[in-house]
Order: sequence, then C-alpha cells, then structure tokens
Amino acid sequence: MLIESGLPDIGKRVSEVPALHDVDIRLKIIDSFPDYAQVLSLPMPPLEALGKGDPVRALEFAKVGNDGMAELCAKHPDHFPAFIAQTPMTTSDVGVAETERAINQLGAIGTQIFTNVEGKPLDRPEFAPFFAAMEKIGKPIWIHPARTAKHPDYLDEKKSMYEIWWALGWSYETTAAMARLVFSKTLDRHPNLKIIVHHFGGLAPMLEGRIGPGWDQLGARTSDEDYVALRKSLKSDRLITSSRTSTPIRRCSGPTPVPCAAWRSFRTTRWCSHPTARSIRRKAPGISAKPCASSNRSI
Repeated sequence: MLIESGLPDIGKRVSEVPALHDVDIRLKIIDSFPDYAQVLSLPMPPLEALGKGDPVRALEFAKVGNDGMAELCAKHPDHFPAFIAQTPMTTSDVGVAETERAINQLGAIGTQIFTNVEGKPLDRPEFAPFFAAMEKIGKPIWIHPARTAKHPDYLDEKKSMYEIWWALGWSYETTAAMARLVFSKTLDRHPNLKIIVHHFGGLAPMLEGRIGPGWDQLGARTSDEDYVALRKSLKSDRLITSSRTSTPIRRCSGPTPVPCAAWRSFRTTRWCSHPTARSIRRKAPGISAKPCASSNRSI
C-alpha cells in the first residue's frame, strides 16, 4: 500500500514511479532480464525529512524500512539477494545502534546515508561516532544526494527553479559532501572507511581536470582561512588524481566484485563512483550477493 509522504517535489516523483513501491511490478521487471537481481535500498526522501524533525519517528521509519527489506530478501532471495540498511542520523547515537542491528541481526551488507542531515554537513563533529562505528564494522557506506527546491540557485531567491536543484544540484551536492569529508580529515582519521557514492560520483569524474589541479592550489584563492596549511597537513595533498596523471582502474575497497574507476581518496580508502550500486547479475560466475555498477532509472 502506498502512503503519501506529505513531502513535495521528490516525494511527488517517488510516488509516481511504481517500481519503487509496488513489489509485484519490480519482480516482473527483474524477471524480464536474464540472470538479473537487485540489492535493495530505500529511495528518497531521507528518513530525517519524513520524520519532520522528530528523531524518534526517523528511527521508527528506519526500523520499519530495514525490517521490510530484510523480509523481502528472505521471501525473494533470487530476486533480492541482499539489502543496504538505512541509518537514521538524527538519533542521539547518530543511528549507530540501528545500523549495527540491521547489519549484525538482519544481514545488511552496509548502510545508506544522505549528503546532508536536515541541512547539516556530514563532517560535523556530532556525526563522527557514525563514521568511527562504520570503520570498525568494516561495511561500506552508500551516500545518496539530498537536495530540494528549498535550496535556491541565487541568493535573492527563495527556491530553486526549473528543477535545477535535481538536474544539477544533486551532482554538486554529492561532490561537495565528498570534499567536506576529505578536507575535514574525516578520511584521515578513518583510513579504512569504505564509501560508495550514488549517481556516478557527482561532478568529480567529469571535472577531474579542474578539481585536481585546482585543489593542488588550495588556499591561493582564500584570504580569511589558512587553507594552505590545511592542504599541507593532509595525509595526501590532492582530493583526486590530477588530469596530469592517468586515473587508475582499481578494485574498490567496498563490496564490489568487479573493477571500477575509483577516483582518489586517502591511503587505502577509495571512492567507488557507481551510479546506484544496487543491481547485480544473478548467476554470473564468481559474483554473489554483492552490488555492481548499474545505470538505473533516474529518480
């Protein structure tokens, strides 16, 4: 049964994609392709938005979603061999307990968060326990963009027009979140953290030639912060491989069983820039219930 989220814009869009909420339709789609299965995760909007500022409601939604996905995997193992948990980041423990429950008790292969938590960036100190816990658990974090029409494109406006917030904003939002995790030294502190980014890594693959050489000069354009000292203090001095150096094809540090274009991060931690990382071949040799790159319909 479809229950309206009460949220505009992306809430409207999600409700109009039947495969996101009608299991029978989704099963038919999967069966229309040979040797195909899907790793489940919750779609937009974020649980924090559904909870409308109430951490208890966000936690309840997370438990219902995680339990529901685990149930679907148990009922349809050939169609849904695994699922990705959803972390409620507004709880007092930033969702650590529910994430551990979903992974340890329900069998989730990792967890999903969004690029911001009710407008707060992921590098805020209050979210540090979550990243520490995920490094200890050793499972990957999927990061999905979360940006709405409430985020204006220009300072003198109150909203984003023409769905720019989605068409362009999600890619920017994703890349900004990735950059904040790097320059805040979140990845320095957690070198074994595994992160998989939705929608093909945002702008990073497309703008590598600008981002790499540009951030080589971090601090040259800023007068009120000492970003030069920050750059020199990082364990690696560039966000991504510069265009002057070929980007290697490596195996991701996440659960992906096939090579992918992994753009730079710190030490052994690498970003896996899969579009959605939810679909797998059901009977391909050597591939079990782990996600691989697949271009799904845009939400």
